[in-house]
Formats: sequence, C-alpha cells, structure tokens
Amino acid sequence: MKRASIAYLRLALAIGLAGAIGLVALVVWRSTRAMHSAANDVREENEFRFVIQPFAPRLTAFEPISSPAVFFEAAQFQNHLYIAGPAGLAEYDPDGAFVRQYSVGRELPGSPLIAVAPAVLADSQVQELVIATGHDGILAFDGRSFRQILPKSADARDINAILPTASGHLLIGTSKRGVLVYDGKRLTIFHPALDRVHATALAGSDSDLWIGTLGHGVLHFHAGETDSFSEAQGLPDPQVLSLAISGDTAYVGTATGVAVFQEGRFSRVLAPGVLATALLATPTELYVGSEDQGVLPIPLSGRRPNPNLRPSGDLAEVHQLFASADTVFAVARNGLYRMSPHAFGWQRVLDPGAAVLTDRNISALATDANGSLWVGYFDRGLDLLASDNVHIRHVEDEHVFCVNRILPNSKTGMINVATANGLVRFDNTANEQQVLTRSDGLIADHVTDVVNYRDGLALATPAGLTFLDSTGARSMYAFHGLVNNHVYALGVAGDELLAGTLGGISLLTKGDIAANFTTANSNLKHNWITAVAAVDSDWLVGTYGAGILRLDSSGKFHSMETASGDFEVNPNTMLVTPEFVLAGTLGQGLYVLDRKSERWTVINDGLPSLNVTALAIANGYIYVGTDNGLVRIPEQKLHS
Repeated sequence: MKRASIAYLRLALAIGLAGAIGLVALVVWRSTRAMHSAANDVREENEFRFVIQPFAPRLTAFEPISSPAVFFEAAQFQNHLYIAGPAGLAEYDPDGAFVRQYSVGRELPGSPLIAVAPAVLADSQVQELVIATGHDGILAFDGRSFRQILPKSADARDINAILPTASGHLLIGTSKRGVLVYDGKRLTIFHPALDRVHATALAGSDSDLWIGTLGHGVLHFHAGETDSFSEAQGLPDPQVLSLAISGDTAYVGTATGVAVFQEGRFSRVLAPGVLATALLATPTELYVGSEDQGVLPIPLSGRRPNPNLRPSGDLAEVHQLFASADTVFAVARNGLYRMSPHAFGWQRVLDPGAAVLTDRNISALATDANGSLWVGYFDRGLDLLASDNVHIRHVEDEHVFCVNRILPNSKTGMINVATANGLVRFDNTANEQQVLTRSDGLIADHVTDVVNYRDGLALATPAGLTFLDSTGARSMYAFHGLVNNHVYALGVAGDELLAGTLGGISLLTKGDIAANFTTANSNLKHNWITAVAAVDSDWLVGTYGAGILRLDSSGKFHSMETASGDFEVNPNTMLVTPEFVLAGTLGQGLYVLDRKSERWTVINDGLPSLNVTALAIANGYIYVGTDNGLVRIPEQKLHS
C-alpha cells in the first residue's frame, strides 16, 4: 500500500509537471503568436502591396476634343526631350521637332502625369524614364514600352513628387502616406517620422533628404533623425512648393518667398512675397520660378544681376527649372522657355500647340437646337463649339466663371447657365441677355442646377429652391418643408420635381412638397444626393457615397448590381438617352446602363481621367467631360 501511494504521488507530480510545462508552452506560443501578429500588423501598415505589369495601349472608340496640353515637367532621355503634363507625354528630337504624343487614357493610364525623371531603378538593368501619375502609380519607359508599378492602396497612388537616388531606390512623395520608397522588391514607408505627411516636393538623397509639405513647412531627414522647420523657425510660409539643393545649401520655395538653409540651419529669406513654384540653384545664381512673375534670377555671393535675364511677359505658371550644358530652361504652363548666356531675355522654344477648348477642367456640357456644344468650365467660363467642333466663342467674366449647369430651352432658344455667381441667360450665339442674382429675387447667388419646370424654371441653390415664371420669383426652403436647404440636383417628370439635397430628397408635385425621403424614414442608403434623372416611371438617384439607386413610384429605393456601391456620383452628371443612362463618378469612371438589357457596365479605357464631371449627347455622339479634358464616342459604340 505504501509503495502504491508513493507511485501514485510520483504519477500525480509527473502529470502536474507536464501540465505546468504545457501551460508555459501554451503561454509562450500565444505570446509568440501575438508578437508575430503585431509584427505582421506593423509590416502591413508600413508596407504596400503592388503589382508590376506591362502597360499596353488601350483600344478605344473615344475621340479626344483638343484641350490645352499644359507642360508640367521635362526630362532628357535617350537624347530626346520628353515633356509630361495632364494630357500625356510629348516626345521631341534633339532639334526640337515633335516626334509623338503618348496620350492619357490611350497609350497611358487615364490619369494626369505629375513628374518625370530618368533613372536606373533597382529592379532594372537599364536606364528608364520614370513617370509619376496622379492616381495610377509609377510608369517606367525604356524607349519602346511602358511598365507600370501599381500599388493596391489608393493612398500610395496619390503621388505629388518623385526622387530617384543613386542607390537605385525611388522615393515617392504622396498626399496621405508621406514619403514611400521603392527598392525594386518592396514598397514601404521611407521612415516612420515621414509617414502621413502631405509631401509636395523632394530633394537630396536617401541619407540627406528634404521634404516639402502642404502646410507643415519643410522636413529635413538626416542621420536617421528628422528636423522640422516652419514659420516659427524662419520659414516665410508653411506651404512648400519647391526645393533645390546646392552643396550644403538648401533652398525652400514657399507661397511667400524662398528660405535658405546652410548646413541644415535656417539662414535667410530671398524673394520675399514671391510664390516660388520652381527653383534652380547654380554656383552663381538662384533662379526662382513663380506663378505670375516669370523667372526671377537672384545673384549669389554678392554678384550683380545678369542684365540678360529679364522676365518674359508671357512666361507664367512656371512648373520646373533645369539646366542643360550652359543653358537654363523653364517649363511653364504654356511652353518651354530657354535662357542661354548670350541670349537676351527668355525665348519660347516649344509650345503645347493650339487647342479647340479653353481649359481642361470641364464642369458642364449641353447641346442646343443647332447642334452646337456648350462647354462649361470649373473656373474659366464657357466655350461655344459648332457642330463640327470648331470653336465659335469663349465667354468669361465676373458672372460666367464657375459653371455648374447649362440648360438650353428649345422653345425660347435661350440658354440658361447656372453659375456660382447667378443665373446667366444667353441667346444661341453666346451673347449675354440677362443676369439674375439674389437682388433679382433668387434665394441665393450660387445656382447649382436649373431645369425647365411647368411654365418656367426651377433653380437649385445652397439656400433652397427658386421658381421663376411669368409672375416673377418665389422661393422655398426648409421652413416650407424642403428636406434640406442645400439643393444639389433637380429632375423633372411632368408635374413632378425631384430635388436632391445634402440631407435627402424632396418630391414636389405642381410646386408643392409631396414627400421627403431620408435614411431615417426610408431605405435610402445615403442622404447626400448629387444627381437625379427620370427613367420610365422611376427615378435614378446618384449619391455621394452609395452609388446609384432606383426610386420606384411607391417610394421604395432599390439597389442595382454594379451601379450601387461605395462610390460617389458627381453633381449633375447623369444623362438619359433612348438607349442608355450614363452617370459620371468621382474617380471610378463612367457608368452605363443599357436600358434594354437593364445591365450596368463601367467604362475606364479611353477617358483622360476617371473623374467624369459632365455629359451631353449631340449629333450621334456622347460627349464625356472630365477634370482632365473632353472626349466623345459614337453612341452606338457603347453597345460594344
């Protein structure tokens, strides 16, 4: 019995010890797993997934309507000059002769080009032309074809600047994730201290890097540490637009002058009050490119100004300055300028060429009874084009500046233009006939939409609705039952008027409120309504965050496959034709409903930008306006 008790005790101790060891092992395993999980979380937070893929030209039926090309940045590559801008990449031979154009939406992704620089990246054996796009990652061009380095994260694709380094790394300045580094294998945060800053400019190297920011001054990364400089440390303005390095001197261009740093320490301010958009430092002079003062040469080390360097009257909006041999070049919005040591003043050597349209940022489109196309701009007034797309007239004044909607009236021949500064009425040759503002009875000067309603007009404003007819003007707002004062979009079906607002939808019948729809009292998915259109007996409703919904005659909202989802429909960007319904989105391209098959498709290829801002139909063509140009496509091609 005694021996049995001892054996039992030994067994119990062994079991207890094994259990304890198992418990310790479990704790260690769980702890190790937690540490690995935390490490993976940190790695995923600081590392971005991406794909590298060939980029082939897109086969598309879209035809561009000539818009100003605009020059952003230039670089020499394989003995040719390449100039990048919103329209694409232009190639010129050594004599300045145009070779070819690589257009966004066709040979290139549908995104404006931001920056360009030659480099040998770590994953390549040859020099390539590295191109930063606004929203579609990085392109690398070897002279024959393009490859695309495309991050999965939209934040990593929102690029403002690039800087190739001698190590083969590519530093990338972004709006939301600060400075990234691509080493040929991984795309990561360059340094935790530089994460989530809005980087506007980069200069220096991997080990000694200057970073300009949108509103937090300039950062200097060196020896693993980061110094921050803003107004309190001598910077004339916290918004940094440009950078240049010369030896141990850094020049920081801001909205109100250029700060000089010697060996990482603030020294002085040059060109006070100048909006310094570009910088070039030479041993003898600092060239300061500006928004509206051309290029200002500032002598260094007590030298006198060069008398040859006088500003050119048409040299404005300077985006880049660079030197080649003994010649200084300025890349401006309207061309490439040259200043050689023996020349007098700046000479334009290249220009983007003539264009049909005045601007690239389209905000409204409409066609009148003559088949003419009216093109409204975000901040440049409007153009009138003949049916063959020949430019007839441009209008831009204190009222016709920011255009929200263009509404032709087939009965009167008048063209009603809703602007941020009133309702402007034109005849069919774009002669102003009348300007209506708050002083004329409108509830607000800012008119966001206008429709023909009953015997007059209905106007949407941020303060409510105004109705105009032969009896005058009357207004309606929340006090009268409108669901929200800020009205974005209007739609008409007989006596019904649908008003899309910031806070839901109001349905009016014969001018009176019949029903209100919000997320609180209906199955509406999002209160912010940006576009509405009557389709058969239903309404299609564009939202800012839930895509497109269908509202039936019983007041029920319905989601639709493909068209309903987490995306934004742009204000008043919905078009109904007998065969299709089209909707323009913010960054997601063009949504198209085939009314016969009731199927939605999404079109991206062929668009100069995926931010579709205006739509119109004329002479068998669908016109698609974006924030980066205008294209058209035969309506029947939408079937293919």
